[in-house]
Amino acid sequence: MNASELTIGRWISIIHRHRQNYLTKRLEAYRIGSGQHVFLMILSRHDGISQEQLSEYMKIDKATTAKAIKKLENEGYIRREVDPRDKRAYKVFLTPKGVEVIPAIKEAIQDWERMATNNISEDEIMLLMEILGKMAENACEFKEKRCDKP
Repeated sequence: MNASELTIGRWISIIHRHRQNYLTKRLEAYRIGSGQHVFLMILSRHDGISQEQLSEYMKIDKATTAKAIKKLENEGYIRREVDPRDKRAYKVFLTPKGVEVIPAIKEAIQDWERMATNNISEDEIMLLMEILGKMAENACEFKEKRCDKP
């Protein structure tokens, strides 16, 4: 492998793809597709937030959120209600079925984390988390600056 192939993005992409494949396979019986588990996990901590808040929290576009929400609603994991303060917006809530699946999602995520961090010390994991957090902040700041320019 030459130096031009050794990029941060390449390693993050590989890890992300393998994680998505693993979680999709683990959650297949629940008919929860790639990336949809994240919405359920957020709602398990912030039930009743708006679709727009979900998009902002995840740093993704509203169309992607709407598509995932629709699929999860069709599967019976969530329900949407018109926001009484803004009739154009929806609040999103877990259904009892959605609450019931959270432990399986948490277990799958924890199993992945254990496998992915095998043979890595706790100190190394903490350092990695700190560095990745800084990189995420930099990426968000860069995007904000880029979006503000004409």
